[in-house]
Amino acid sequence: MLVDGDCVILIKDLKLGGGNQVLKGGTKSKPIRLVEGDHEITCKMDGMTVGLKACFVKKA
Repeated sequence: MLVDGDCVILIKDLKLGGGNQVLKGGTKSKPIRLVEGDHEITCKMDGMTVGLKACFVKKA
């Protein structure tokens, strides 16, 4: 179970919407923040803030 402040790792490559950027599987995040809505997690990865679904990450 994830909580605010955990760090997570992507389990697969994810293409970011609105561009040609891809977050590679294995990328580690800064501490996460749990949010309501379409995406369950907000965090920073590779210097950008992203919204992720919990099914694409595992606890670091």
